[in-house]
Amino acid sequence: MTTPLAELRAQIDTLDEQLLELLNRRAHVAEQVGEVKKREGTPFFRPDRVAQVIERIQQANTGPLKNEHVAAVWREIMSACLALESPVRVAYLGPAGTFSEQAALQFFGASIEHVACSSIDEVFRATAAGNASYGVVPLENSTEGVVSRSLDLLLHTPLHIVGETSLMVRHNLLRLSDSLEGIEAVYAHPQALAQCQGWLTTHLPQADRRAASSNAEGARLASTCAAWAGIASDRAASQFGLYTAAHAIQDDAFNRTRFAVVCLPQTLPAPPASGKDCTSLVVSVPNRPGAVHDLLVPLKAHGVSMTRFESRPARSGQWDYYFYIDLQGHASQSHLSAALAELQQICAFYKVLGTYPVSD
Repeated sequence: MTTPLAELRAQIDTLDEQLLELLNRRAHVAEQVGEVKKREGTPFFRPDRVAQVIERIQQANTGPLKNEHVAAVWREIMSACLALESPVRVAYLGPAGTFSEQAALQFFGASIEHVACSSIDEVFRATAAGNASYGVVPLENSTEGVVSRSLDLLLHTPLHIVGETSLMVRHNLLRLSDSLEGIEAVYAHPQALAQCQGWLTTHLPQADRRAASSNAEGARLASTCAAWAGIASDRAASQFGLYTAAHAIQDDAFNRTRFAVVCLPQTLPAPPASGKDCTSLVVSVPNRPGAVHDLLVPLKAHGVSMTRFESRPARSGQWDYYFYIDLQGHASQSHLSAALAELQQICAFYKVLGTYPVSD
């Protein structure tokens, strides 16, 4: 005989009360941890510690909950407990409803203090000035490549990268009705417009494509005029009371964006090696034959794998370039440390942007 529904619900109610008691007991211990950190002057947020806890819990998980769901639950538990120790202020490209906000919530959990910024430049300024403890900025997209402004700002900022997160990006066409009829203009961030250009050419060839500071701002603009549409997330649709006139209009079905988490070194030093790390740097070399080849020699000699290599104009008027490089491994590892030391000797400019755990 099956157990009656009312009895099953009573069991769930009892378990919920037990869970709540345990969570509050955990929160009390977290408050004590916060007091110790204050006395010792150590960082409150430790992404490596979050990763360790989640990995340990996943290894202990016997189901039926899936590991990715367990990770999401524990990230929120740790986020809520951290808010009791010291609220974490996180800057991102706003307004509410952007993919940058979604990336911030995915990395830090929901219990953060939001600092929504009007531009990527403002995210860097707010974080460098201490108005936010951390900033979340887009680095690259699987369809359109690097986000140039983020790379340019990383070059000159005192901030360094302490973490990353990757987000599956689903672009939706949002407007005040659920029809494609009568759309005169489509607003979105230039990256989103580029990622959806094939769909827009096929389905809305007559509509103007207009750049907005963010996709959420595009959605906001769409909410002000029936003839306008925006390209944004489901979250933005809810935020601005819009219909989804077309789902997942990005040209690449597996469209992903990689975001960097940045902060001042005094807020959080480089996280220790996790065994699955990335070291990012930017360099320049004298403009002479074979100079770029020489950059690769120390990496090969010490067995270092390069996962990204991008060039950006130095804007010197001399056709000089900066090279942004991602290396597999942590800067404290002996083989990588030796390669970096040799690399620095041959570079006209050399800066480590961060060494940090990679996202799954």
